[in-house]
Amino acid sequence: MIGIDKDAEALEIANDRLKKFRESVILVHDSFDDLRAIFEKSDIEKADGFLFDLGISSLQLDSASRGFSFRYDAPLDMRMDKEGEVNAYDIVNGSGEAELSWILEHYGEERFSRRIAKAIALRRKIAPIKTTGELVEAILSAVPYKGRHGRVHLATRTFQALRIAVNKELAALEKALDEAIGLLKPSGLICVISYHSLEDRIVKNKFKGAKAGGILELIYKKPLTPGEAEIEENPRSRSAKLRLARRTKDEGL
Repeated sequence: MIGIDKDAEALEIANDRLKKFRESVILVHDSFDDLRAIFEKSDIEKADGFLFDLGISSLQLDSASRGFSFRYDAPLDMRMDKEGEVNAYDIVNGSGEAELSWILEHYGEERFSRRIAKAIALRRKIAPIKTTGELVEAILSAVPYKGRHGRVHLATRTFQALRIAVNKELAALEKALDEAIGLLKPSGLICVISYHSLEDRIVKNKFKGAKAGGILELIYKKPLTPGEAEIEENPRSRSAKLRLARRTKDEGL
């Protein structure tokens, strides 16, 4: 088994939990869009299956110092890989207002993207926005009163958008799926768990395209979602969607 993660802390935990199986486990500190290179380094030609668990983890959300969550006032970071060059502070304070609005609209599907981008731009003229708390204040100041009601916190979409931009998640997912399908053995399975519509749309379209080319067959026509019991036990599973497909022939994409 090969385990790949951009977060070194997650790999340390996995290494401890899987110590009984060290002879058959390879853990790699890398991004999953480097699958082909990782396989070559490990002298592996094809995989029996792939499991992608996308997005942010509870480990990262619950770590106050990482800056992923608006529940804690922490430095703006949001890097899954702590060695990454760009963090959320750089994007919030270094992007132009129009670029910031585009990020919030396209990566967060935030309907108040222009208002929020303008509020951020005005605030950082006075002083850089350094913490998650300061960012939340800017967001709240931009959203009109009529838009302040709902189950989802007003900062959720902005934080999602910045996290995706910092970690280049969508581009990485596109490339990783292409490489995974090409590296899959005939009859091998590829399973992807996504947590928001942007991810799921990419997975759906990739599977659909591979199915049209006769490369994959879909195990489920629609994604599997958690039931009430699972959501009650693990509320963060509420938005999860699982898609599963099988490789049909041994040809590269």
